[in-house]
Amino acid sequence: MNRWISVLWPSFAVACVAEAVFFAVIDPQQLYLFGREVYFSPVATYSICLFGFWAVGIAAILASQFLLLSEDRVNRLHRRYGGPDTPPSY
Repeated sequence: MNRWISVLWPSFAVACVAEAVFFAVIDPQQLYLFGREVYFSPVATYSICLFGFWAVGIAAILASQFLLLSEDRVNRLHRRYGGPDTPPSY
């Protein structure tokens, strides 16, 4: 649980800052998606963008945590969950 909190909380803080900066420059009523105007309410647009920014933040933090794993930990995970040279377990 502690690991997930260390991922979700900083990514939420970054998403809040990213949304504030994004919507300080962009008006939510003038957004276009695939060449068509977006007809969502401003609150819906803010919410969708917050969750999008949050997902990007989660992905970035999880990727950085994966890259910080030690070699021994990666090898243990490889042995536990299998790899291309591991025979299948039935």
